[in-house]
Amino acid sequence: MAVAEKLYSDIEIIEILSNYHWMIKEVKRIDYLLDNTDQSLTAQYGIEATMPKPKGLTSDAMTNEIIRRDKKLNRKVRMLRKIEFVQNSLHLITDEREKVVLDCLLDGMSINAIANHMGLSRRHIHRLRDSIVCKMSHMSHK
Repeated sequence: MAVAEKLYSDIEIIEILSNYHWMIKEVKRIDYLLDNTDQSLTAQYGIEATMPKPKGLTSDAMTNEIIRRDKKLNRKVRMLRKIEFVQNSLHLITDEREKVVLDCLLDGMSINAIANHMGLSRRHIHRLRDSIVCKMSHMSHK
């Protein structure tokens, strides 16, 4: 799915890297849910149909489900943009230590866990992450 590139700030890129692992899982979950429709939605009949509805809400169950699915689809598209941004930026990271840090971040590891894994200080991991973010940010702004 080709989506338009968006400009991301350094802080947004750090957030994207931190959230990458669960965004992948969430996109898969949304795909599954949108592919499997629930046929149990029915309109209300009898006294329920005549009762006043809360302001701003649609009374039709099917319409509500369509709105909910549309919001879910929009969330999926936003996450896909971020995932594609990271995937399109991977080639920018050429330093081996930066590659390991990036892989660990994308796998959902914390800075502390990465520091323990690599035998480096947290401060050094932060510097490596900041270098990765800088390279990705420059690509984002080109």
